[in-house]
Amino acid sequence: MPVALKNATNPVPSSAVLQGDRRKIAAISSGAPPPVPTPDALMNWAQAYFPNAFPGNQSNIQSGNLLFRYYPETGNYLGVAESTVYVLGPITGGVFVTAGRLEDFAALVSADRDAAAPANDFEAARFLLQAQFSASDAEIAAVRSKGYKTWLVEQFNAPSSVSGVAWLDARGYNLVDAVFRYYDNGYPGDYMIWNQLMTSADAVRQRCALALSEFFVVSLVSLDFNWRSHAIARWWDLLAANAFGNYRQLLETVTLNPAMGYYLNTKGNRKEDIARNRVPDENYSREVMQLFSLGVHQLNLDGTEKLDANGARLESYNQNDITNLARIFTGWDIDQSQNVPTLEPVQNRTIPSTHYTRLPMVLTAGNHSTLAATFLGTTVPAGTPGVPALKIALDTLFNHPNVGPFFGKQMIQRLVTSNPSQAYVARVASAFNNNGAGVRGDLQAVFAAVLLDDEARGAAGLTQTGFGRLREPIVRLVQWGRSFGITSVRGSWKLGDLSNPGSRLGQSPLRSPTVFNFFRPGYVPPSTALSASKTSAPEFQLVNESSVGGYLNYMQGVIRNGIFVNAPNQSGNGTNATNGYDITAAYIAELALVLNPAALMDRLNLLLCAGQLSAANQALILNALNATALTVNSTDSARRDRLAAAVLLVMASSDYLI
Repeated sequence: MPVALKNATNPVPSSAVLQGDRRKIAAISSGAPPPVPTPDALMNWAQAYFPNAFPGNQSNIQSGNLLFRYYPETGNYLGVAESTVYVLGPITGGVFVTAGRLEDFAALVSADRDAAAPANDFEAARFLLQAQFSASDAEIAAVRSKGYKTWLVEQFNAPSSVSGVAWLDARGYNLVDAVFRYYDNGYPGDYMIWNQLMTSADAVRQRCALALSEFFVVSLVSLDFNWRSHAIARWWDLLAANAFGNYRQLLETVTLNPAMGYYLNTKGNRKEDIARNRVPDENYSREVMQLFSLGVHQLNLDGTEKLDANGARLESYNQNDITNLARIFTGWDIDQSQNVPTLEPVQNRTIPSTHYTRLPMVLTAGNHSTLAATFLGTTVPAGTPGVPALKIALDTLFNHPNVGPFFGKQMIQRLVTSNPSQAYVARVASAFNNNGAGVRGDLQAVFAAVLLDDEARGAAGLTQTGFGRLREPIVRLVQWGRSFGITSVRGSWKLGDLSNPGSRLGQSPLRSPTVFNFFRPGYVPPSTALSASKTSAPEFQLVNESSVGGYLNYMQGVIRNGIFVNAPNQSGNGTNATNGYDITAAYIAELALVLNPAALMDRLNLLLCAGQLSAANQALILNALNATALTVNSTDSARRDRLAAAVLLVMASSDYLI
């Protein structure tokens, strides 16, 4: 151990500390070399291991290239400049001492990170709100008891919930019915996805699947074929099933999925025909490179763009790559081998069964191009059959050096912060490239790297300009539901399409308006301070005068009364005889606190904001709540009015939204 820290006064003898460190190092030495810690991580580690020398959680101070912390209780300084660790104070006899390089501490800090646990409920809640949708009392206690990594690994290994397709089938949405014609409508898909997001026990998987659905985009908006609700359910199921698998397998599953086939035109895509002046459709070949794997420009490991000698950006691919790759995606079509058609007598229509929506597309060899295809430096020889040609193409995309930083950065943006540091991106990209056991594309390793990184877990981001992200409307609603015990009395979950910005959320899951998602990863609101500082804010692409008012008005009604649903529905399918509020929140713990606004505010601050609701905003909200008197004799309606006002005001605050 570097001398300055080794000699720090500590109630644990230094020999015992070293012995414990050797065990930790041995435990992790079989994997890849541990990552070099950030300055913030190094100082956090020193505070935890040497509290007598570096007591308390002190704030960072920047002086030139030196980032340091001062510990007034002991008079010691601890800092890092250009990867060198420095110590000054009584611990060093007043001499400015070099304690070593950041890499010297890599194994120690990495081992400590694996065992790290939240210091308080706020830290646990913050982690939970990044890893899933909500934070309950039990989950906060579990994370604090088990530590971040152990809890997260348990979630990775937890059983999957009931699939979206199974839920639709169980509620009769697979039946051919002349009245409701589920085969001709997409709205059951809306009910399915809201049920998945609101109720599934595997919340981390569901949260990561939602992030993946905004990277690999298929939208109900553009699907127009029989059983599209089942097709979108199968799409969701494959994202959830593969969320902790491997990117390479996910890429293949995405490519051959029927919903994607319809959405980006690989279904029925045919080889070239010179006589008819026909060429393969290039839609998927373009988007699989631009959006699902590489991005437009070549990237360094840290996500920055590579430049040529003249400072110009380098393209990842060109039109020839698109044209040649399109040949690989010819010949694929729907698998009807398990189809059991049903005659719908009223309209005299033959309706296929839902089976094809859950089967990968199959190859018709005669429709597949056998021309040579050269793309991204790889050539698929002429005459190569469709299945091995597809393997070569997907392997080429998967192994491109852009994928790690391109995919990794967007997962950081979806879960943690819109503007991750280059070092953060590099660490996540490195986890994509090698999970520690030589495996590329391990999504479990990627999501762990995103959620356990020092920038995600450290306190520095809480006060750092540009850190964090605007909570997207879908996540806000799901957080509200999960936090306060939402239920659907009849189990129908008829929330529907909430895309309307003027009267709903302005966003609804699996209903992106285009293949480019609801928002672009590099979006910067024009003519704003964010624009002046070149700060990305993707979710702000959803924000306008209409959407702000629409969100507040919608949530005002939902928080107080629940969600109004319409009757009727087919027997056995959540039938309600009359229209009414079928979906409501219980608010059990919160209603018990309505006579104590300060205690209620503390709870909402924890569950909704992870402790980030400012004192000023708390005071404003408390003043508003106390403006209306409430006593033990007040009606249940009056109690619910106060509670609803408190929840709405918190969910309208900037401290909550960002």
